[in-house]
Amino acid sequence: MQQQAQVVVIGGGYAGVAAANRLSGHPGVSVTLVNSRPVFVERIRLHQLAAGTDDALVEFGKVLAPSVRLVVDVVERIDAPARRLELASGDRLGYDHLVYAAGSVRAPAGVPGAAEHTLAIAQLGDADRLREELAALAPTAPIAVVGGGPLGIEVASELAEQGRSVTLYCGGPLGPSLHPRGRRSVARRLDALGVAVVDGPASRVAAVERDAVVLADGSTRSTALTIWAAGFVAPDLARLSGLTTDAAGRLLTDETLTSIDDDRIVAAGDSAAPSGLPLRMSCQAAEPLGGHAADTVLRRVDGRQPEPFVMAFVGLCISLGRRHGIFQFEHRNDTATRAHIGGRAGAAVKELVCRGTVQQLVLEARHPGATRLPAAFGDRERRRMLAVDASDAVGAGANRGREGA
Repeated sequence: MQQQAQVVVIGGGYAGVAAANRLSGHPGVSVTLVNSRPVFVERIRLHQLAAGTDDALVEFGKVLAPSVRLVVDVVERIDAPARRLELASGDRLGYDHLVYAAGSVRAPAGVPGAAEHTLAIAQLGDADRLREELAALAPTAPIAVVGGGPLGIEVASELAEQGRSVTLYCGGPLGPSLHPRGRRSVARRLDALGVAVVDGPASRVAAVERDAVVLADGSTRSTALTIWAAGFVAPDLARLSGLTTDAAGRLLTDETLTSIDDDRIVAAGDSAAPSGLPLRMSCQAAEPLGGHAADTVLRRVDGRQPEPFVMAFVGLCISLGRRHGIFQFEHRNDTATRAHIGGRAGAAVKELVCRGTVQQLVLEARHPGATRLPAAFGDRERRRMLAVDASDAVGAGANRGREGA
């Protein structure tokens, strides 16, 4: 009887669970998932957890295939030459193939005082702490939310809907990834909720004090609580383990999601940078990336060549409190179209998406391989960029050859 290949997945988020479930359907594979918590966290609901409208937690027994072994621990180092993980508990875990789906964390602010005087909302512990701080805060106390992207908008809306006094400091345009029509729709809803939006070049927060934020123009705005919602990076596990990463800490891979350093390691989700052209950090990208990372491993286990990753974006959804939202339709290359769904219908679509991400994991746990995107549903712009990069590489090689002649 042929021995099973030992596959370990680092990270129990959307990408990691999707990968583990897909892998579980292969009889020649034994799957272990290493995660720091014994529950699955719906990160796209963390703003709700902070506001007290959802707990953002799902039992792994619901979303994870029964045959997947769950290890609740933290990976401190990847020993790639030895194919071994060193865990915080002191244990070591060997593997034949590794799926790196470590997710993302709050990006360093690089702003004086931000580390000491702001609260993040990137992970479960962040949201739990923010919820506690909000509970101890007077209902009328001024709150500053830093970051005009989807997360900042969602946090500001959720708190303002509860009657909180919120100012959103965008650091540039409000909702930069939205179409101008969608941006106007969001701005109207924020205004109706009473959110004071400070956008444009002067809205960049240059420093944070205990009870104030200092803007780029030198002006100071009082605040009782400052929430930092301005960007994500990958954890530094891969880099500290000697693997090649991009500037944001994502593992550099080829288009099959295989590490450029080691063909026994593949990456998925927020911590993957295929061909140096990473997708937007999102659950929309995470689950397809997780599924494809698993497919790459399974093809190698079967002695077949892995295939390039194929995906395209559909839209961007942002909740604007519990009763309103927006679904911004997008081109396949993740740029906004003119069309969007707003208001209560937008909120309904957002909730459908949140539930659907979990339901897809449940489906994949019960029927591995069930959730796939057709190959035709790809990002043509990405293929064009990759083709140009390949052509440039060939040209550079030919030039080097001529120079050496």
